Amino acid sequence: MKVAALQFDVQRAATDPTAAAWNLAAARSAVEGAAAAGARLVVLPEVWATSFPGGQSAGDTALLGAAEEATAMAASWSAELGLVIAGSYLAAAAGLGQGAGGRFYNRLLVHDGGDLRLSYDKVHLFTPTAEHEVFAAGAELPPVVETSAGRLSGAICYDLRFPELFVPMRRAEVDLVVVPAQWAARRAEHWRALVMGRAVEGQFTVVAANRTGSESLGQRDQVITFPGNSLVASAVGEALAEGQGEVGHILGVVDPEIARKQRVRVPVGKDRRKDLYAMWEAEDPS
Repeated sequence: MKVAALQFDVQRAATDPTAAAWNLAAARSAVEGAAAAGARLVVLPEVWATSFPGGQSAGDTALLGAAEEATAMAASWSAELGLVIAGSYLAAAAGLGQGAGGRFYNRLLVHDGGDLRLSYDKVHLFTPTAEHEVFAAGAELPPVVETSAGRLSGAICYDLRFPELFVPMRRAEVDLVVVPAQWAARRAEHWRALVMGRAVEGQFTVVAANRTGSESLGQRDQVITFPGNSLVASAVGEALAEGQGEVGHILGVVDPEIARKQRVRVPVGKDRRKDLYAMWEAEDPS
């Protein structure tokens, strides 16, 4: 099965009224290109329709409207082209959780044949760029769902640094984990190591999409460059496809049987010391 990670220069709708339309057109072009190349699953970058909100609140109807339109379009592309499409979007968090206030959720959605299969709100917020000031953290683990591309789960960008989030995915023996991201070029080596690490330790394929271009983000209004180094990593540590900054898509061929055989050859689930980990978790002061 062919899978694709899509990468382009996501424009910021909070500061540019033409950005949302541009992002939709860029995404449509990338999705069509991946479908024409035979992809069954495609992953879009993090908050691809709008980029990050900055100081806006979840009462910003223009930003939410752009995100809702993009969600509807992704569902229609999924139905029209017979694809599983994953990406993250802004969603209103007001009143939906303790301390949510007027903030957003960063919500991963997966559509399959036009139907919504997965919804997950990012639980780890990147404080160096003040995500915690404009986003509310999700309160539930990523679900595991059945799709036409196989058993699937997902995470968002910074989540990659928290391996415990992926343990239930390994236990569920998922085939694919999708990861939309906006990951800075200056930490590109971390990105590659973490995507590969999650795939190898989880014994599943990771399809991780990272954008191109640059954007001014965070409390200090830093200009951050993004390398377009999307990655498809196999359960045995192979880079099945890897972006080199190009706009469009990268395409990898996935064989789920490789992961299944790896779980037999290296029985991590059986060999894990659950008793010691339970003790450690009980004593963890954080």
